[in-house]
Amino acid sequence: MFSGGPKPVQGAMKTPVIILANPQIGENIGAAARAMLNFGLTDLRLVNPREAWPNKKAEAMAVGAVSVLESARVFATMEEAIADLGLVFATTGRDRLMAKRVATPDEAVEELVAELAQDRPCGVMFGAERMGLTNDEVILADAILTVPTNPKFASLNLAQSVAVVAYEWFKGTHERPDFKLPVKYRRAALANKEDLIGFFEHIEGELDRTEFLFPVAKRPAMVQNMRNMWHRAALTYQEVQTLRGMVRALTGGKKRRKKDESE
Repeated sequence: MFSGGPKPVQGAMKTPVIILANPQIGENIGAAARAMLNFGLTDLRLVNPREAWPNKKAEAMAVGAVSVLESARVFATMEEAIADLGLVFATTGRDRLMAKRVATPDEAVEELVAELAQDRPCGVMFGAERMGLTNDEVILADAILTVPTNPKFASLNLAQSVAVVAYEWFKGTHERPDFKLPVKYRRAALANKEDLIGFFEHIEGELDRTEFLFPVAKRPAMVQNMRNMWHRAALTYQEVQTLRGMVRALTGGKKRRKKDESE
């Protein structure tokens, strides 16, 4: 479980949440926090850090950014960490062989600013130092964020990745408190991840019951493909509720009583 509820974002310009998945080394968390504060980001969430938290090594590496660590929240799973968020980007430079939209940092920033301008919380996920985000974590995101790098040496460490994204955020938003929402981003609010994951589990449970997700060996790939499909639909809260109602109706829910024709 997480260690606290959502906190208000300070200042004129709201900022995205930075989520570190399974960070292994305290120093890397501290370096990421320092990069965040360099560029005006303060909302840090940690998913299942390997080392005990709070962490003295992280504090030493953060230097003047210990405040970011002190307000950081720890979650057991990525699902819990992003439950209250709408738009979420997953950072990765590897080909995931999945149908997922890809954005560069500056493109992602434009979308993040547009969502935050409408008071919709959003965030960016970063993977563990050794392997990055898992496919199951990437599936939870709306799009992939990829930093253009030298194809012969493309690997960035955790703190470098956070620094690049944080820099692009600062560059794209600095001195723009009067940001005007582009027409293409004036959309209905996305369902948050808690509602979306609830729908995923609902429909997948029913498909398991009817043995649609068969054979068992292929179930993980089938589930990933379905979740990507639903993410591409950019579902709103009301659409998710409608879909869940449809699933209930098709799987034995109560039938609506017809009115007497004589009425």
